[in-house]
Amino acid sequence: QVRLVESEGGLVQAGGSLRLSCVASGIIFSRSAVGWYRRAPGKERELVATMPDDKGTNYADSVKGRFTISRDNPKNTVYLQMNSLKPEDTAVYYCNVLSSVGNIKYTYWGQGTQVTVSS
Repeated sequence: QVRLVESEGGLVQAGGSLRLSCVASGIIFSRSAVGWYRRAPGKERELVATMPDDKGTNYADSVKGRFTISRDNPKNTVYLQMNSLKPEDTAVYYCNVLSSVGNIKYTYWGQGTQVTVSS
């Protein structure tokens, strides 16, 4: 059974930093693409950052230069370091793992964690 467990988010002032983590179990993590998404109140879920493999990364324009995604394969963990936070970063953040078995792709989601940035 695949399980993704996210760390707690929190309340932070604008300009502050926060690091989220997500631990995966029941999956071959090193062969999986990982990512972070978020859903702000009244908005659709959007991509924040993805890491298809150990080297490549992709970021939403709104977080480039402020957020960093990383992974620790031996620990089955993906991180999202968030710096220079803005009130518009307030959202529920979800980690995502995309695993392939042959030609079939499976996507898994964390439970979501609230990040609130005060102005």
